[in-house]
Amino acid sequence: MGFNLTVNWQTSPAEEGEFCRDHSITFGSGQTIQASSAPEYKGNEHLVNPEESLLAALSSCHMLTFLAIAHLKRLPVSSYIDEASAELGKNDEGRLAVTKMILNPKVVFAEGVQVSAETLEKIHEKAHANCFIANTLATDIQIKF
Repeated sequence: MGFNLTVNWQTSPAEEGEFCRDHSITFGSGQTIQASSAPEYKGNEHLVNPEESLLAALSSCHMLTFLAIAHLKRLPVSSYIDEASAELGKNDEGRLAVTKMILNPKVVFAEGVQVSAETLEKIHEKAHANCFIANTLATDIQIKF
């Protein structure tokens, strides 16, 4: 199984001695988003940046894995909202990296479905262990619920 996308950057007007960081990303599904670097790196604050994209990939993967596990356990979910965050810092080699990612999922199960804190924790642990993106990343990932 493989995945692909196209990143497209074209020169455009910028301040003297600078370059515009805006670009587009077209996913294999055909969807296109406009992106840039983070504002702290002279990017467009109104566009998605790579750090946000990485965090979104982790959060989305964890959620989809969580939902699959809950479905298999016959625990229907009504809503899942994750207010995730990431921190940039220096890694062990002294290079800038995303050094911490924190997921804060809030799960509401269907009316009448009771899930203990222990079961919820076990589902999150299993989701984390089976999330493809989490298994790919070499950074501190925390899940708070």
